[in-house]
Amino acid sequence: MQALHQEILPPSGVEYAITLKLTPSTLVEASTPSTSTPHDQSSRGTLYNVVVARANILRVFEVREDPAPILPQLEDERQRRADVRRGTEAVEGEVEMDGQGEGFVNMGSFTGPRGSGQPPTIARFHFVREHRLHGTVTGLESVRIMSSYEDRLDRLLVSFKDAKIALLEWSAAVHDLITVSIHTYERAPQLLSLDTTLFRSELRTDPASRCAALSLPKDALAILPFYQSQADLDVMEQDYRARDVPYSPSFVLDLAASVDQHIKNVVDFVFLPGFNNPTVAVLFQPQQTWTGRLKEFKDTMSLYIFTLDLVTRTYPAITKVDGLPYDCLSLIPCSSALGGVVILSSNAVIHVDQATRRVALPVNGWLPRVSDMPTLPTPVGMRELRLEGARMAFVEERTLFVVLVDGVIIPFEFVVDGKMVSRLVVGTALAQTASPTIVQKAHGEHLFIGSMVGPSVLLRTASVEEPVTDADDPTASGPAAVVDAGNAMDLDDDDDIYGTSSPDPLPSASAAPSAKTRTVIHLSLCDSLPAYGPISDLTFALTKNGDRFVPELVTATGSGSLGGFTLFQRDLPTRTKRKLHAIGGARGLWSLPVRTAVKVNGVPYDRPANPFYSENDSLILGTDVIPSPGFSRFGTRTPKGDITITTRVQGVTVGAAPFFQGTAILHVLSNAIRVLEPDGTERQIIKDMEGNNQRPKIKYCSICDPFVFILREDDTIGLFIGEPERGKIRRKDMSPMGEKTSRYIAGSFFTDSAGIFKTRVNENANGDAQPATSTLQAAMTAGQRTQWLMLCRPQGVVEIWTLPKLTLAFSTTAIASLQSVLVDSFDPPALSLPQDPPRKPQELDIEQILISPIGETEPWPYLLVFLRCGQLAIYQALPAEPSSEPIPPTRTSMLAVKFAKTFSRAFEIQHLEEQETSTLAEHRRVSRQLIPFVTSPAPDKTLSGVFLTGENPSWIVQTDKASVKVIPSGHAVVHAFTATSLWDWKGDFLLYSDEGPTLLEWMPDVDLNMDIPSRHIPRGRSYTNIVFEPTSCLMVAASLMYAQFSSYDEEGNEMWALDASNVSYPTSECSALELFSPDFVALDGYEFATNEFVNSLACVPLETLSTESGHKDFIAVGTTINRGEDLAIKGATYVFEIVEVVPDPTTDIKRSFKLRLRCRDEAKGPVTAVCGTDGYLVSSMGQKIFVRAFDLDERLVGVAFLDVGVYVTTLRALKNLLIVGDAVKSVWFVAFQEDPYKLAVLAKDPQSICVTAADFFFADEQLSIVTGDEEGAIRMYEYDPQSPESSNGQKLLCRTEFHGQSEYRSSATIARRMKGEDMVAPQAKLICGHPDGSLTALVPVDEATFKRLHLLQGQLTRNVQHTAGLNPRAFRIVRNDHVSKPLSYGILDGRLLTSFEELPLTRQSEITRQIGTERITMLHDLNELGGPW
Repeated sequence: MQALHQEILPPSGVEYAITLKLTPSTLVEASTPSTSTPHDQSSRGTLYNVVVARANILRVFEVREDPAPILPQLEDERQRRADVRRGTEAVEGEVEMDGQGEGFVNMGSFTGPRGSGQPPTIARFHFVREHRLHGTVTGLESVRIMSSYEDRLDRLLVSFKDAKIALLEWSAAVHDLITVSIHTYERAPQLLSLDTTLFRSELRTDPASRCAALSLPKDALAILPFYQSQADLDVMEQDYRARDVPYSPSFVLDLAASVDQHIKNVVDFVFLPGFNNPTVAVLFQPQQTWTGRLKEFKDTMSLYIFTLDLVTRTYPAITKVDGLPYDCLSLIPCSSALGGVVILSSNAVIHVDQATRRVALPVNGWLPRVSDMPTLPTPVGMRELRLEGARMAFVEERTLFVVLVDGVIIPFEFVVDGKMVSRLVVGTALAQTASPTIVQKAHGEHLFIGSMVGPSVLLRTASVEEPVTDADDPTASGPAAVVDAGNAMDLDDDDDIYGTSSPDPLPSASAAPSAKTRTVIHLSLCDSLPAYGPISDLTFALTKNGDRFVPELVTATGSGSLGGFTLFQRDLPTRTKRKLHAIGGARGLWSLPVRTAVKVNGVPYDRPANPFYSENDSLILGTDVIPSPGFSRFGTRTPKGDITITTRVQGVTVGAAPFFQGTAILHVLSNAIRVLEPDGTERQIIKDMEGNNQRPKIKYCSICDPFVFILREDDTIGLFIGEPERGKIRRKDMSPMGEKTSRYIAGSFFTDSAGIFKTRVNENANGDAQPATSTLQAAMTAGQRTQWLMLCRPQGVVEIWTLPKLTLAFSTTAIASLQSVLVDSFDPPALSLPQDPPRKPQELDIEQILISPIGETEPWPYLLVFLRCGQLAIYQALPAEPSSEPIPPTRTSMLAVKFAKTFSRAFEIQHLEEQETSTLAEHRRVSRQLIPFVTSPAPDKTLSGVFLTGENPSWIVQTDKASVKVIPSGHAVVHAFTATSLWDWKGDFLLYSDEGPTLLEWMPDVDLNMDIPSRHIPRGRSYTNIVFEPTSCLMVAASLMYAQFSSYDEEGNEMWALDASNVSYPTSECSALELFSPDFVALDGYEFATNEFVNSLACVPLETLSTESGHKDFIAVGTTINRGEDLAIKGATYVFEIVEVVPDPTTDIKRSFKLRLRCRDEAKGPVTAVCGTDGYLVSSMGQKIFVRAFDLDERLVGVAFLDVGVYVTTLRALKNLLIVGDAVKSVWFVAFQEDPYKLAVLAKDPQSICVTAADFFFADEQLSIVTGDEEGAIRMYEYDPQSPESSNGQKLLCRTEFHGQSEYRSSATIARRMKGEDMVAPQAKLICGHPDGSLTALVPVDEATFKRLHLLQGQLTRNVQHTAGLNPRAFRIVRNDHVSKPLSYGILDGRLLTSFEELPLTRQSEITRQIGTERITMLHDLNELGGPW
């Protein structure tokens, strides 16, 4: 049996991050000329880049200084603060969650310096690029090489799990990262017998970029030196002749053999700044110990600082410090002025300088109990801090921020006496973010805190010099830091957290010479990267979008206070507001804002700012083909909200738009162009005639005030221009474009509001060069907006012409094959004369071409191309560098623009017979158009996008922090679409689908940052399990909390009690069951004991006498009862029933339900898995599994049991068949029989594998068992008693092993029904949720399709350049010492196969020709297997 491994969602969150100047936009000076465009100002505000990674996804962002939004809540907050009684407002350190559940506490938004003349700005993330890598990222660093001194840009170093380092740089030509080199150490002796679960590699770089180091197993470092000057090259030339690479040969440094024999068990290492040679500090533990052996071995950590001489390969020692606490966790280097390193341990923050002097500040009462190291006294009154899982970073030279595991930010101040650190001072909690993974000081005054379980935040840590008054205590016990409450929110004097005062080294000119000042750090929130964190469990539920039921994937995500539920839907969730059958619109819908022109002294006064200007639409136009010859209706809204038809016109409308700045309507019919008054009466009509002969019908038009473009069925075009003085239109001369009979297959106007499209005059041109704008152009457009005409000729040439004077500015032929980058070819206007016989449409013809802004706060111009074969390509418009090639004199001007492809997908479409020309055939014809829209789904949010109509209706949108997404609308077909604000809401859409004309809107709070739409339900706690109960359509979830734990002896006496105020009890996990309605309102719950937590939760059908069918769904729960390390744990099995009760009359709930406990059965061991089979309950207890009947709805009666492995992790049932997954003994295949009751082992895997999940997988009368282990390996087993390898059926045969990158512990099997096929039983599709937040699927593939795709996979592996030079085939291979050849055949790599759609068409044809198939066939196969579910 074969399958396809498909990635539905990439990993969520940030595990590694680095800030650097990677893209050229970060080099533009901050000063902007007065003539700059709005886009120039935004791009000049790019401060730096942030590159983040999690598992296999690498994302690049720009941090820009955007204008601060004027938020209405600022005034509301000011009023709220005025209403709060003094002394009751929130203070720093209080745990106060925000409404969205992002966990930011007492943190304002920074909006620029107060009192400055510059407009307020705020730093924001803006998405640039992302890559799905064929490897697992283990580190990110920035480095500068010799070429960095020429382009002033940093390079990116990425390390991978299989001991590889890739050097990447930004290429402006392709607008993407390119690989400079790849360095692999997987064949080093240290990795030959590597157990990957026990080692975590770290990547570090020297602050001066002289080398990089990657930690290897067995206490070794892989050193990669970089050239920094010509002198470095000269020194290495005698041994290394390659002068064109930025690095010298790397080598592996064995620390114990080459540096010091005592260096063993390395915990962390860093490079120190301020040294002439690279200097490394290594934290290690020569003698390992643990808490139970502290009487024998205590203070076993050591610090060793040595220098790397990269030429002579010598490593002189600088400092060695012994006697550090055994629980030291990490290192961070101090600045060269402060010197030394800071060590973070579980109970203290320790500073060690080069002279071996140690200054340690304990943060709780445990340090004196576990260490004999001398420390500073514990601060009086400070709450106990736990530093396990904490991260730290310097925000100033002497100020350290430590972010605890719960996200609380604690400041530490280093007090210096001379050149030595004399003491450390800790302050109170400033704010709270998500649990940190990485904390890094960014360029300037920013601090980035990355998290794997929630949003990652960008903070501003501004240092402000404030005078010291007499009332301030210079010996205060906290650093000077304060949470900035944001712009227009004045801070009171007592809101600051004052600390040690220091004289201002550079007093301002206005300050008195004797005035004392101190540096106060103002902390404020700038922006965040959304993330939902790990997926603990998942289930499918039934939800309602308005009145329509749709399936929804409900996942338990997040951790701690950021926990909750994340809901995913395949299509963009919308709800219907009303049906509008009166307007029709099967051939087109338009919603138009029109108004009456205001005249002053007979001259139109059409400035948009006049008080009579209407922002909302006032007219709707719908058109139909039936009855012949077509019908168009104009309608307006009635006071009741219905549509009333005001005007009816015979003929099919091709297009309509407001004209003359909204004072008229331009109406294009299939045989005429009309100018209408705002009330729909006709002002002017131009019939599309040639002499007395009727021209072919108009099939497409583009209207961009004051220009009109029409395209006829014979591929000829027409241009018209409006005359505002007369209020009429006239034909425009098209002679510069070639012959009058020239043929075109597509075209459109577009308006550039971002300032991207700029022309450069060709000095060598034959004629007089004119700029793109003129008096008319400037009069018709505001600011720097320019208008352009884009045309596509039949041979695939796309041209961009200036307006109003038609001058060719851009030409390219690369778009015909959808190349990755489109640049100007500088060709003259192409010839496209009519052919005899007439040219027939081709499959690769461009059917629609459009340039439209797509985005959120700063919409960006994108080029969208839709081919007749169904291929959609999206290109981003970018400024182009000046060409080094001479420009032909035939071109008077050139457009300094290029287009980089960011998205490509092939849709399945069907074409009707071209010969059918009847009215019925025209009515059945599906119209595929790209229609721009602007919507405001929320008052503070505006999105610009494009809608694709046809049989694959899709929304094309983009947010600031994500790439362009193409999201299905969920309709079978959409014939017409328009955004409308006729009902006074800018979030409405009017479309004609298979359900007729409908007014709809997006569901609220939909997040479009993911690959599929999502919605987050914050609950303030994490959930480990969730199930859907189909009878009542309710959900039951098990929440996870922590309670204090204490051990007791057999007589009930407490074995240890608190003996100090700065120590506390340990905590133990505890759980509670919660019953939720479909809209996640908690209805009921059940609390377990404080030392009992849920392992497994399932909805099982059991036999009962209370229903006619004899079966009913119950909720089964398996728990663990923790009794401490001295007593064996126990467990219990619970059976709950969901019953309906009388609702509370004081609430709006119409139906109410409760959880009723039916049975509790205590066990001698933990109940780790439960499931149901044939009306019986199957559960595990320790090394046994039991089958029990539910007797009289009140007790469980055992009927069968089986001794299995060591620790059961998974139980799955299919009819009377069971899969048992074990943490040691792999997987067992078991059958249950009732007469007599018996559990029989059919087969099992003889290998020792830790199975985390196991599922049945079936299709086409074939059955397999799919398992996943803790390494992320996916295995497919077959039960084949006829095979000699199975030992008469006793062994399960492992047919395929596939590395899925990360383990999964939650899965759901859903039915996959093929279109047009009558199957007895549907195929199984497996949906898996991973702890890194990714969502994957396993899809069955038939034999013929698998062979084709497997050949294609091999071609893509060998013939396509992969990011970072990684090998996709090697990445998916699972190491197995029991077979001679990897068992990789059987599961296809969906991530690799999706790259086929992104290739240019010529490359696709070339690859498929080599394997003896066609491009269309491969795209059809991928489409059949695609889709989330």
